[in-house]
Amino acid sequence: MAGQHPRGRSRSPAADRRAAEPRPPGQRILAGFHAVGARLRGDPGSIVVLYFDAARRDARMQQLLAQAADSQVRCVAADDQRLQALSPDAPHQGVVAETTGAAPTAELEDLLEAVNPETFLLILDGVTDPRNLGACMRTAAAAGVQAVIVPRDRAATVTEVTAKAAAGATESLPLVTVTNLARAMKDIQDAGVWIVGAEGEASRSLYEIDLTGPRAWALGAEGTGLRRLTRERCDELVHIPMAGGMESLNVSVATGVCLFETRRQRQFGKPAPAA
Repeated sequence: MAGQHPRGRSRSPAADRRAAEPRPPGQRILAGFHAVGARLRGDPGSIVVLYFDAARRDARMQQLLAQAADSQVRCVAADDQRLQALSPDAPHQGVVAETTGAAPTAELEDLLEAVNPETFLLILDGVTDPRNLGACMRTAAAAGVQAVIVPRDRAATVTEVTAKAAAGATESLPLVTVTNLARAMKDIQDAGVWIVGAEGEASRSLYEIDLTGPRAWALGAEGTGLRRLTRERCDELVHIPMAGGMESLNVSVATGVCLFETRRQRQFGKPAPAA
């Protein structure tokens, strides 16, 4: 099957020329098995063409191409140079998809109208690295978060790099962009959601508070942390206990600690205070 479309079509010069042309408005590039596989499972009709490394003959590639064939997705064999040209910023792992449609988004108002005891949101303040955004979204999706909320300015957006780092999470987890983060947090609170901020100087640990019920976590970029207005808007600030000598964690790691403690409490309950 290497070097050939799953249904028998080999790459043509016309396909190479098409790959080199600028993409039409509204098209996105997804790179890597996780991101491409998530789109293939969730919305195969949005894949315009799937480029694959003809030199890869392993089971993972064969399985992906079989799924593409079952969904009648057009596949084109490509060499590494072509794949790198299609995805210059994100490692492609031998798979690049040209797709239509943007990453899923949601309106804050719609989220707030649906607030319930299981509401679980993530607010990211000042996270400008697309890889960190992608890693946070991957963790959030795994923890059961319903949406990630970011400010319109001074924040990363969903790019090929983000999608790659998110390992498919950008294809299912909505990213909500708001003009004024502090005002959005006030609206979230008015809807009945308690906002907990991660702050290294906070007096209480995240293991001391109740994280059941509708909750939103607010985290800032490593080093700078939450901005003053964001910090002041939180209902509660907590720190992550760390061994001596360590002052901070990467935001995606801190996100994982906070979100999965919330998930643990929701599943097993908050531990009783020490006697």
